[in-house]
Amino acid sequence: MASARLELRGVSKTYRNGGEPAEVLHGITFDAAPGTVTALLGRSGCGKTTILNLAGAMDFPTSGEVRIDGRSTVSLSEAELTTLRRTRVGFIFQFFQLLPTLTVLENVELPLLLAGARRSAETARDRLQWVELADKASSMPYQLSGGQMQRVAIARALAHSPDILIADEPTGNLDDASGDQVLGLIRESASRFGATVLMATHSGEAAAIADVRIHLRDGRVLPAERA
Repeated sequence: MASARLELRGVSKTYRNGGEPAEVLHGITFDAAPGTVTALLGRSGCGKTTILNLAGAMDFPTSGEVRIDGRSTVSLSEAELTTLRRTRVGFIFQFFQLLPTLTVLENVELPLLLAGARRSAETARDRLQWVELADKASSMPYQLSGGQMQRVAIARALAHSPDILIADEPTGNLDDASGDQVLGLIRESASRFGATVLMATHSGEAAAIADVRIHLRDGRVLPAERA
């Protein structure tokens, strides 16, 4: 297996919302390598989404380190963090989060435009071709099924060929057939694009595509299980 791209080292996270501090993660440590899928499993509230936010540099640990290619996220400047999120990290959400006023093609192209990428429309069309939705380029999101919207979301997340792909319950709102198709695309994103995929899921079918399965309980990680 390739060396780790994403590392969590003794990561803890405490939230303070006016009352007593609540520690939601306790000393989390694991690695994720390029071209692999890591699944986070556990009940709601066990810390899966918090880990995703930390791995995507959307939040930062209270203690411990999150490292991307050996560099701690807390050491990055605001400009470096913005560049990281726009060019090296892709996000797939349970509720798709497509912009309703943009066409399918415009939704996929948007992260490329924000990053100042060249040939953005061509790249967006290529990603839509990959998820077999090139014929929907001019459609609006409301004209798509749930499975199609999630495939557009995957195309958008991979538009800039990110090093790290964060997926939060990507099949949570899909029927079995659509979910299987989405899982195939996520698995291929690791093998074809070399992404380091970190996926939170309740689904046994989703967990089955992972190279590593990490079980969480009350903000603590249990020993990793390798496929």
